[in-house]
Amino acid sequence: MLARKLMRTNFVRNMYIQVQETPNPLSLKFLPGQQILPDTSKTYDFASASTAVKQSPLAVKLLRVEGVKRVFFGENFVTITKSDENVDWALLRPEIFSTIADHLQTGKPIINEENAGNGEEVEDTEVVLMIKEILESRIRPMVQEDGGDIVYVGFEEDTGTVKLKMQGSCTGCPSSGVTLKNGIENMLTFYVPEVKNVIEVKDESDDLVERELAKFEQSRGIKD
Repeated sequence: MLARKLMRTNFVRNMYIQVQETPNPLSLKFLPGQQILPDTSKTYDFASASTAVKQSPLAVKLLRVEGVKRVFFGENFVTITKSDENVDWALLRPEIFSTIADHLQTGKPIINEENAGNGEEVEDTEVVLMIKEILESRIRPMVQEDGGDIVYVGFEEDTGTVKLKMQGSCTGCPSSGVTLKNGIENMLTFYVPEVKNVIEVKDESDDLVERELAKFEQSRGIKD
């Protein structure tokens, strides 16, 4: 799917943490070599310390590192998105390493499950169940390999539109639009005839990441 390159392995306080590049030049994937979430079907995305304070003390600590814009937790990895292209990963990495290692060595959970509820659940229709099953079994595992995730948001039956939220390294990634249309949309429309198209749902923090990424790509083009 998307190319991945192992950058290096760091030894931090008796813990090896691998670092991988992602398709998004503003994001890096940190792998501590162990499962960090108890529920492997869930992922968590945080763009501000105020929203993370009740759910994840580790996310709060990472978001307080100067230059860190977004924190994403997967089953066995943490994806960090920096605020802009001028922030040097060489300066960020040591503090990110120590923050992750310190928290994991305490044995405390990454997520406070009692505060991580999503409200009252609505029973899914057969079409929605099919959409979710394809996302869960065929699409999300590939996307998570690149340090991100795709989360189901909703389905509009009258237009056949599936709404998805990009998370982690997928937020603002240059190739996410191609993945969404050429990959995910094609697969969903093939397996679920009721699906006609797929769109991405964004929030204010997503737009900020995309603006910074556009500036980064533009600066690279000028230099080239």
